[in-house]
Amino acid sequence: MWREFLAIYGKRAAGAAIGLFFGLLYLFVGFWDMLFVGLLVSIGYWIGVQKETSNGAIFPWQRLWYSLLERFRPFR
Repeated sequence: MWREFLAIYGKRAAGAAIGLFFGLLYLFVGFWDMLFVGLLVSIGYWIGVQKETSNGAIFPWQRLWYSLLERFRPFR
């Protein structure tokens, strides 16, 4: 049962676990703020979903870089 779950939702679970780890670290080291923990878990889950559904990078850095270069080119 767990192998099937991890085969289907492995990256989502890993992303949520990483977010939960950093959230618990924040709780024990810093202030007790459950909204921040929820934000970290949801960001970790979102990254896991993005890695699971896309083949490329999560953020299109090269496309972003070229669009910024095109926009702010000093000599047009």
